[in-house]
Amino acid sequence: MVSERARCLVVDDEPRLRQVLVHLMQNDGFACREAGNGAEALEILQRETVPLVLSDLRMPKVDGIELLRQTRMRYPDTAVVMITAVADVEVAVSCLAMGAMDYLTKPFHLEEVRARVTQALEKRRLILENRDYQERLEERVAVQARRLEDLFLASVQSLAEALEVKDPYTRGHSIRVSHLSSAIARTMELDTDTVRQIELGGQVHDIGKIGVREAVLNKPGALTEEEYAHIMTHPLLGWRILAPLLGEAPMALNIVRSHHERWDGRGMPDRLVGEQIPLEARIAAVADSFDAMTSGRPYRGAQLGVAEAVAELERCSGLQFDPAIVRAFLAAIESGAIPGAVALS
Repeated sequence: MVSERARCLVVDDEPRLRQVLVHLMQNDGFACREAGNGAEALEILQRETVPLVLSDLRMPKVDGIELLRQTRMRYPDTAVVMITAVADVEVAVSCLAMGAMDYLTKPFHLEEVRARVTQALEKRRLILENRDYQERLEERVAVQARRLEDLFLASVQSLAEALEVKDPYTRGHSIRVSHLSSAIARTMELDTDTVRQIELGGQVHDIGKIGVREAVLNKPGALTEEEYAHIMTHPLLGWRILAPLLGEAPMALNIVRSHHERWDGRGMPDRLVGEQIPLEARIAAVADSFDAMTSGRPYRGAQLGVAEAVAELERCSGLQFDPAIVRAFLAAIESGAIPGAVALS
């Protein structure tokens, strides 16, 4: 059986010249297919894998330039060598810019044909090898990227565990905020990467509390104004801690910094207004507040039920929260996307 390397397609509308070239190629060990114009050649290429095409420039129906363009677009692994009269050399050179591997001038000389064909197939081999190398390299880079992500998540987990020692409530709260936020994001039909970053942002949104005094975090009664101001430093502190680690997850970092911003501009730390607040942070703000209201906390009163918490979200819609996010949250509850929440009638 003839190897793929030793197969070629000769395209020329002049049968005599085509036969001359076919004879030369066959003598060099090639199995040749023939076509009288570009249209016939494209039909053959559609049926068969041919590593080498030798094509005349000037042909009826589909000429050599169009054949080259179609071949490069549809069969990029096929090497194309253009055949031209001396007067067409300038056009042939322009074909090189379109992706032709080389060109031959009429009349043919055996040694020239052999040299140009060998050179074209060598270029093709190098291109295919380089592409294969790039694909393998990309696979290795992807493996390394996953490894780096694992190391990053391990670093974040270490921070979360350190925070859990100070404030056991925070871990359960952060996981719940992550789940609630991702449920809202999916209800809004956000893309997969955005949902992934929102999940991550929910998990680490309170990481800055690692810098909050334990006496304040675990105070059983109401916070003083100074204590409240102290605890509200955690978004900016968390952002500073995680900025070197979350370079590949900017939306997660936005959640860390901006989950206490308010729709009316009275939030912290940047007093952003409305859509100045990143969408992902607006989502996390609703999830964070809902979980805070329905979970116990030393410095808060009794926790609320789902219906009461939802009523509070609706009351604060347009003030503290983005109304569109509140609506999406309600839709997520109604659809059952938030496990454990009671569907509202």
